[in-house]
Amino acid sequence: MHETILILDFGSQYTQLIARRIRELNIYSEIHPWNKAPEPGSHVKGVILSGSPFSVRDEKSPNPDLAAYLGKLPLLGICFGAQLLAHRNGGIVSPSTIREYGRANLEHIADHHLLKGMTPGSQVWMSHADTIKELPDSFKVICSTEDVEVAGYAVEEQSAFGIQFHPEVYHTTEGTELLRNFVVDICGCAQDWTPKAFIEETVASLQEKIGDEQVVLGLSGGVDSSVAAMLLHQAIGERLHCIFVDNGLLRKNEFEEVLSSYEDMGLNVTGVAASDRFYTALKDLSDPEAKRKAIGGTFIEVFDEEAHRIQNVTWLGQGTIYPDVIESVSATGGPSATIKSHHNVGGLPDYMKLQIVEPLRLLFKDEVRRVGRALGIKPEILERHPFPGPGLGIRILGHITPEKVRMLQEVDHIWISGLKKRGLYNEVWQAGAILLPVQSVGVMGDERTYEQAVALRAVTSTDGMTADWCHLPYDFLGKVSNEIINKVKGINRVVYDISSKPPATIEWE
Repeated sequence: MHETILILDFGSQYTQLIARRIRELNIYSEIHPWNKAPEPGSHVKGVILSGSPFSVRDEKSPNPDLAAYLGKLPLLGICFGAQLLAHRNGGIVSPSTIREYGRANLEHIADHHLLKGMTPGSQVWMSHADTIKELPDSFKVICSTEDVEVAGYAVEEQSAFGIQFHPEVYHTTEGTELLRNFVVDICGCAQDWTPKAFIEETVASLQEKIGDEQVVLGLSGGVDSSVAAMLLHQAIGERLHCIFVDNGLLRKNEFEEVLSSYEDMGLNVTGVAASDRFYTALKDLSDPEAKRKAIGGTFIEVFDEEAHRIQNVTWLGQGTIYPDVIESVSATGGPSATIKSHHNVGGLPDYMKLQIVEPLRLLFKDEVRRVGRALGIKPEILERHPFPGPGLGIRILGHITPEKVRMLQEVDHIWISGLKKRGLYNEVWQAGAILLPVQSVGVMGDERTYEQAVALRAVTSTDGMTADWCHLPYDFLGKVSNEIINKVKGINRVVYDISSKPPATIEWE
């Protein structure tokens, strides 16, 4: 197993960012719920304790057993993690008299290897309602802000450290230096977890796991399934059988264009036109979860029929990525609140007697793209925006008809093509159009119209967990709006969604 930094999650909104920052240093990291932490093997080089919405003073706050780590491996506590170590060793943690949320500056930085390269006045990001008032005797302060004396401490004999601020967020301007000091200098990690190394290790692992058996994989045209397919193709060649289903909810011309792209990649792909079956399953459904389940259930039926046409298939390949896995398990080890159903997580119906293989299960989206580039996959596939598994089925609010799909495909085509022509597509993390269950009065020529409204959505993000709306040029938005209204029959109003995530989600359903 690769050198690993374990991250124990106490429910912080920033936990995924810790893992991402470590991985950006070419060091593998894994997130585990605090109460399901694994025993550290020889591959584990250090441990990080995350922040938390809890207070260490709460009776029901997380209370991990750290005996397997403390004093045996380098350990870094961040925010709640720092308070937890101090509190459990006899320190005093109290409600803050001045709560620190947002930017602060380190006024004092000791000459300490954890803080190497950090400068006095360095900006950090705080997010805490408690403060460490007194440290245990063996704990030494190593940095402070104007309002918080214990912004960081060290317990040298245990190689344990605590920091009150969040080095993982971008607003901590020298946070990467601190994390590098911990994982490279203190933990001794070699920084050799690269896309090339991941490909070599994954291909070898797939060959060992699958042996001479057959794998079937459902392609979507997106980044995740495409990269998963190429990894499996490198491992087992023609024994990978890919199925691309046209559910009638794809983008305009997508079925034909994506099939052509996959053939150029040398993949063994079967295209299945099944839009009528999906429209039948969706008839009269308007509830978002009901639509998702109808689309997912029909896909499984179609996919299962096609898979049975292939002899001796024993494995199902999936493009599950790490955020899918993390979102499906909470920091307390139980199921997370269901915002929406993940189509890749949760197993298969009993009648599909297949084992699952997930080559990308350990990767974040940006890492998937880096691996794809190393595999030589074309930019037009790797740079594609994320597209929901249920497709346009959840971008048509209310019940679905072929005519509504046609309208939204035309709108979406103008929107996405416009972003590409203007050179804005790669500045946007995800874009789409939503057909609203709203009709509005309009005027075209000398005639009154009463037609559909459509919303345009474009967001910036790094991993989809949080997102902000894109501040696109007004003249561009105006041009796209005019083109949609003039060219798409049935649409007479265009609005632009300026909601962030949270509180909104990226998709409307």
